[in-house]
Amino acid sequence: MNTTSVKAFGTEAKDKDLQLMQIERREVTPTDIEIDILYCGVCHSDLHTARNDWGGTKYPSVPGHEIIGRITKVGSAVTKFKVGDLAGVGCLVDSCRECESCKQNLEQYCLNGSTGTYNGKDPFLGGHTFGGYSEKVVVDEAFGLHIPENLDLKAVAPLLCAGITTWSPLKHWDVKEGSKVAVVGLGGLGHMAIKLAKGLGANVTLFSRSPDKIQDALDLGADAVVISTYENEMNAVKGKFDLIIDTVPYDHDINPYISTLTINGTLVLVGYIGKMEEALFTPPMILGRRSVAGSVIGGIKETQEMLDFCGEKNILPEIEMINMQNINEAYERMLKSDVRYRFVIDMQSLKNGIILKNSW
Repeated sequence: MNTTSVKAFGTEAKDKDLQLMQIERREVTPTDIEIDILYCGVCHSDLHTARNDWGGTKYPSVPGHEIIGRITKVGSAVTKFKVGDLAGVGCLVDSCRECESCKQNLEQYCLNGSTGTYNGKDPFLGGHTFGGYSEKVVVDEAFGLHIPENLDLKAVAPLLCAGITTWSPLKHWDVKEGSKVAVVGLGGLGHMAIKLAKGLGANVTLFSRSPDKIQDALDLGADAVVISTYENEMNAVKGKFDLIIDTVPYDHDINPYISTLTINGTLVLVGYIGKMEEALFTPPMILGRRSVAGSVIGGIKETQEMLDFCGEKNILPEIEMINMQNINEAYERMLKSDVRYRFVIDMQSLKNGIILKNSW
């Protein structure tokens, strides 16, 4: 298969910084689109993968699964897109398309294993896939996304991970006008959960350990903030919430939140992957038919619905623009939660090889 060499930023090992490198992209097949990448969001998953925090990272690793750009080439059989269109690529670039999950537009749960935008098995070139910290990406049109023209492109990219990760549970658990939703944690995921839940008409509360987050949460649209370390505040919301979206990305005790659910309420984990050290205390679940569940990103159809909804409601994440050459510093800041609330890379800085003014 013919390939094209493009600039990218990636790492050769878990203990090495990301740096400039060259990667190969396939030439478009009949069903492919080629996207010139304009912006790429920075996700915690990027950092975890680059540093092999979850194990299984294939090197060299080029992260990035929040990709926004314009189409520069289309294959002969492409029908959904044309050259010049805005397009996005999220966390997936392929799936088997035949299993029961894929038939239900739930490609993220593909029973035969979906293909991640990076660190996935590349069925075309062999080896593994490379993400959006690069000049271009080539993807089957079935996994491309239309971007509403009215949205500020610089801020759209995080919708393709942080947005869909919180949208999917909101829709699955039927959040609507008057629903009572709580969000645990105010970061990249948490602030999107607040905005999207409010957009759907819910009454939204933030659970936080830090009183410093109160004003931010209210500014983002939350109706109330509960400090989870204050017993009186936790007691005041017992039995209140239909759905709790827990966005915290590290091991933490979820037991205090379960009793704040209504009968039949659900706490859904979207932020943490791993073993919880604190054992689950079951009486509040059994005595209230309450559930603890998990959710990961969303399928292509659902992601497009989320983008269209954000276009209609003009919902966008809060971002800080950086240039590609500052990605290692951005990773260190992410570890300190020193970003409000999502970094986005201006990919022109990679293409030009320059440091952009006023990017930090």
